Amino acid sequence: MRRLAFATALSTSLVLLSAPAFAQDAQDDAESAGIGDIVVTAQKRSENLQDVPIAISAVSSAFIESRGVDSIDNLGTIAPNVKIERAPSSKTISQIAIRGSVTINPAITWEPAVGLYIDGVYIAKAQGSIFDVADLERVEILRGPQGTLYGRNALAGAVNLVSKKPSGQAGGFAELTYGSFNEWKVRGSLDLPQVGIFSAKVSGQYRKRDGLVKLVPNPVAGVVTALPNKFADTDTIDSGSFMVQLRAELSDTITADYTYDYSKQDQRPPFAQLISVNRNGDPRDIFDPKSPSYAFGGAFFPLDKYTNPNRVETASMDGAVYEKSRSYGHALTLTAELGDATLKSISAYRDLAWSDGLDLDGSPTPVAFTQRITDYYAYSQELQLAGKAFDSRLAYVLGAFYFKEKAETLNPQSFFGGGADYQSEYGSNTEAFALYTQLDYNFTDALKLTLGARYTHEKKDIRRYLRINFDAANGITSPLVVANIPYGVIPDAKYNDFSPAATLSYAVNDNVNVYARYARGFKSGGFNGETNVFAAPTAACPTGALELCDPYRPEKVDSYELGLKTRLLDGKVIFNVAAFQDEHKDIQLSVFTASGAASSIVRNAAAARIRGLEFETVVRPVEAITLNASLAILDAKYKSYLDGGVDVAGNRAFPHTPKATASAGLDVRLAKGDWGKVNFYADVNHVSSYYTFPYALTTPTASDQDAFNTKSKGRTMVNLRLAVADIPLGGASVELAGWVRNLTKEANPSNFIDFGPGFGGLTLGYFPDPRTFGVTGAVRF
Repeated sequence: MRRLAFATALSTSLVLLSAPAFAQDAQDDAESAGIGDIVVTAQKRSENLQDVPIAISAVSSAFIESRGVDSIDNLGTIAPNVKIERAPSSKTISQIAIRGSVTINPAITWEPAVGLYIDGVYIAKAQGSIFDVADLERVEILRGPQGTLYGRNALAGAVNLVSKKPSGQAGGFAELTYGSFNEWKVRGSLDLPQVGIFSAKVSGQYRKRDGLVKLVPNPVAGVVTALPNKFADTDTIDSGSFMVQLRAELSDTITADYTYDYSKQDQRPPFAQLISVNRNGDPRDIFDPKSPSYAFGGAFFPLDKYTNPNRVETASMDGAVYEKSRSYGHALTLTAELGDATLKSISAYRDLAWSDGLDLDGSPTPVAFTQRITDYYAYSQELQLAGKAFDSRLAYVLGAFYFKEKAETLNPQSFFGGGADYQSEYGSNTEAFALYTQLDYNFTDALKLTLGARYTHEKKDIRRYLRINFDAANGITSPLVVANIPYGVIPDAKYNDFSPAATLSYAVNDNVNVYARYARGFKSGGFNGETNVFAAPTAACPTGALELCDPYRPEKVDSYELGLKTRLLDGKVIFNVAAFQDEHKDIQLSVFTASGAASSIVRNAAAARIRGLEFETVVRPVEAITLNASLAILDAKYKSYLDGGVDVAGNRAFPHTPKATASAGLDVRLAKGDWGKVNFYADVNHVSSYYTFPYALTTPTASDQDAFNTKSKGRTMVNLRLAVADIPLGGASVELAGWVRNLTKEANPSNFIDFGPGFGGLTLGYFPDPRTFGVTGAVRF
């Protein structure tokens, strides 16, 4: 009760302070000071956001444009209990956490915990999932399991990106931005007039920026293994994307929409800053001068001389680092109106070529350099039938989904200047199909029961190759093939899942809705393709590949949720509350190790209870002012956690589960006339402290992997923007804006990599972007 009272008080305070992070479609020219409706398609049909009996946040194109949102890593502030990070050492891999569920490891054989969709097409992998989208109509974030309508790997929720479709009328915009670190961004869209049955639209953007960290010659004297820098800076941006959309109105009832999207990045990754090494005198502390092993590690590779826990602006690094991502997709959506029903077919193909090279020691010495080179493709086909029956008392959705993907990764790794050199490869194939339905029955105009279910079947196979080219520490002077397991040797992993859902909702009146919901979520199991856990062959595992012979199991969650959605004061206030409790079992936990080739151990070690409260509000007291706010309280606890047969639930950290997140913002029209209008936007986002790995809270020795060593202190980010818009220029309008991001220079690391005692406790930190300024000019016609 004390926590609930605190949460309610803080939520009310945020409303008074102002904020963004919720659905907003407030138009300055509206006749009323009320808040406009926003229509979402989260349940496969168009509905008013406030009438959808699930925890969903959405923002319209007006909000997206005013905040400069053009890729998913900018979306982490629009919904409570949603945290979006870039994976360590990457700007193209997302790490999305919703209500405490997250996939830490970005390897291509791992499944994300959150479903990501663009125009109804599933983006299946975290690699390459941070891409530019130039012209969005709406973003929807659904919190909690979405197994019925979204299926596998929507265990924690789903993110829907909805692009603006061709209108058939001539129009568009062109935008130019210049900012700190010599950043240039060009963005635009062209909507063509309809010709016969065809409409077309082209949109795209290009962005280029110098590095955030300048590279300088080795600053430490006497280090004989130090090598020169290969670049002048790192953490650069060089990305471009475009989308072509065609619409054909084949008849009065049949429409075909074709989309081709292309995105390419060729840049250098964020600096892997060496924040610490173990200094406990332990024999494993190879970078500690007090350790007897310093003669092996530190004498030639003295990383202890390069550590710095605070964000740096200059550094020295020898690796030829890079990050490249090229993705494209084809999608064809056919929609047929059949009286009271709509039949839809979504066919899609996606292709990804992704690679990186990472210097993972934060120094000019060749201690750790790795590469990942991935080729991936996926094909999906979905059929949906949605409609109404029984005088519209029954609304239904019936669907079938087929999905097939193939992934191959080459993962060479070099340590200590080639003293340990690994050739690591892995590949996988997945095939899945599902049948689903959702039925909404209105007993009365106020009382509605929603029942849903999805059946999923899938199978996966794996290949694994690992060779040590040279390992002087173990006396191996010729190549040693540790594993060579082709496809078909390991039996396929097969999974069947039934995910039900039930919701009872009641409209107290036109402005107040309450609901109670149960839903099951399913995150697919599979193989740990990067495993290094091998043993002598046995009858149970003829290959000796222990983690491949015993694939990790699916993770499941049973979620219970109560919600309240309200419109108050003649539509001037929206206030929503959700309370939930999730019961997880077989949680897939990734424990990074650096024993042998760098990889993670995968464990279905834990069962957990996660519960929380979420508050969202939009307040528009007068036409010229819109205030938004959100607050989330999260409480995560392991019910069991087996490690070596011992339950250590009380001694393990829960990763990426901040106890509190809050957003606040303000949209004020300062002036308006025939010459245009002036708007001021202010956004504040707070994330409390959180762990980033499920390591021990107390350890047997000081040199073991300790959860506190990779704990983020959290952060509070402040962004401001001042815009003069709707300036008439002939038949067009002009907008000029100035902006600042991270106004208060937030500098706490947001992510980490801890190599553990097997690698001297080498720990890397990854920091948010520093404060940046810029100006943007746009012409709309």
